[in-house]
Amino acid sequence: MEKAYGERKPVRSFSRNEIFPSFASAIRFLYQQGQGDENLEPVIKVRSTGRPLGRLEDGDSVIFYDLRGEREIELTQSLTEENFSFFPRHKFPRLYFVTLIDYSPGLKVKVAFPNEIELRNTLVEVVCRQGLKVVKIAESEKAAHIGFFLNGKSETVFPGEERVIIPSSSLTSHESEPEMKAEEVSQEVLKKIKEKNHHLIIVNLANVDVIGHYENKEAAIKAVEKVDSCLGQIVAACRQNHIGLIVTADHGTVEEWLYSDGAINTGHTRNPVPFILSDFRSDRPEEIKLRARGELADVAPTILELLGLSQPEEMTGRSLIISSFDDFFTGGKIRKRGQTKERLHLSSKPLVLLILDGWGFRENLHGNLIAEASTPHFDFLWRSFPHSLLEASGEAVGLPAGTVGNSEAGHLHIGAGRRVPLDRVRIDQSLKDGSFFKNEVLQEAMARSRKLNSSLHLMGIVSHYSSHGTIRHLFSLLEMARQQGLKKVYIHSFIGRRGERPESGLYYVEKVQARAKEIDCGELATVMGRYWALDREKNWDRIERAYRALVEGVGYAVCPELFEPGSEIK
Repeated sequence: MEKAYGERKPVRSFSRNEIFPSFASAIRFLYQQGQGDENLEPVIKVRSTGRPLGRLEDGDSVIFYDLRGEREIELTQSLTEENFSFFPRHKFPRLYFVTLIDYSPGLKVKVAFPNEIELRNTLVEVVCRQGLKVVKIAESEKAAHIGFFLNGKSETVFPGEERVIIPSSSLTSHESEPEMKAEEVSQEVLKKIKEKNHHLIIVNLANVDVIGHYENKEAAIKAVEKVDSCLGQIVAACRQNHIGLIVTADHGTVEEWLYSDGAINTGHTRNPVPFILSDFRSDRPEEIKLRARGELADVAPTILELLGLSQPEEMTGRSLIISSFDDFFTGGKIRKRGQTKERLHLSSKPLVLLILDGWGFRENLHGNLIAEASTPHFDFLWRSFPHSLLEASGEAVGLPAGTVGNSEAGHLHIGAGRRVPLDRVRIDQSLKDGSFFKNEVLQEAMARSRKLNSSLHLMGIVSHYSSHGTIRHLFSLLEMARQQGLKKVYIHSFIGRRGERPESGLYYVEKVQARAKEIDCGELATVMGRYWALDREKNWDRIERAYRALVEGVGYAVCPELFEPGSEIK
């Protein structure tokens, strides 16, 4: 159980010598102090009296326009739950709080675009319904991915499903510990293999994805090599115990470490991911034949075929296996597509699905840290066993064409066994057909602000590339507020480095201000790095920092009124 009022960093207040003439000058100053977009300390707008402008007050409406949701839950809880206890709130405004999508069941919010599709017959559900046992193992950084997303964006834990979550380090930055908890995760895998009590063991090794988001090449290579070392341990255990092993990934990262101009790319990629089948249950695993290409939705049907289970109609993915296995097994018969299905009994010989989070495939060696790292165990598997390349971005994982993959979409499609149109696609379509501007929940939030003469707050990531949201949705909400005739509209922008050029936060901030000025609606009130606002590891000291900025106005201050024109700090 979490301890309320745990150890926290002190909250920072501003002094007069920390007041800047503009957001741009404050951000440039913080860049010079060594801060980046990801961890930029909160910057707020104040009046000449020093009173913060555009803070969240009783009766105000808030629209949190981010997507995905797992990193948005904690901040939403702090702003909406009356009995919240993870840090003291000296001021708790009563808000009409709207989220663009459903972040989590039980949140006290209105949802503009609630889930329309309930995914049934996902991988774990199908396996457990047959009386088989599944165990999922990961460190807490990826707990939501092997749980909520892999189960079809469902909080359900199916009968026969077990989860082993290793607490991730509470370090400010994981780059100082690129090994993370991979060793502990691997030891749990070896333990479960020895127990011989599960039919399917699902594992996530988080290092490559997590460390790949830092501009630290040495740490990224260490992360790759640590994952490969753990892979070696798991391969040895599977071979010794005659267990089938599937190695794949959810998306790419460090295999495309550099942009074309040499700048570091800390984001996800559009590259395919590997799929290797080392079925040590078979006497001749190297003779199994797989399709050369596929997509993440093909993983679940392949696993079901290996377990001898029927593929449900809802799964439209296709098994990657293209040859019969009947001669390779004893004690049962694996099904052939289109023929009578008889379940293969492998109660003492489970199948391991190992997800190397962020491990993409790219033949080009330039800026390819996976190719640069020493990966003898992965290289051995790739040379020795059947393998495929799987599409893990864009339309193959329910995203707009050309969009990079992400962990949420990746795990969702691995488990769903079908293409699932994600929220961004659905909302973008509503913008095209105009229904976005007629959304009843969004209209109600704005109508309340107009009726009560209260403020409307638009809060979220500002980016063209982030999987957490897009600046286009912010601009659409600003246009909607303009059409509604709202005057007190405040923007609270979160910036980040993932998938962006260095110091791109300033570009987005200026773009937001330019659009607000162009349509004469909205005023930028807060800017902060997503490190503070978008946490998913119960680092409540970070969320407290974001809360203090949004509600109390604690942070570096911007006050153009106190400066003569032309005093901008360059």
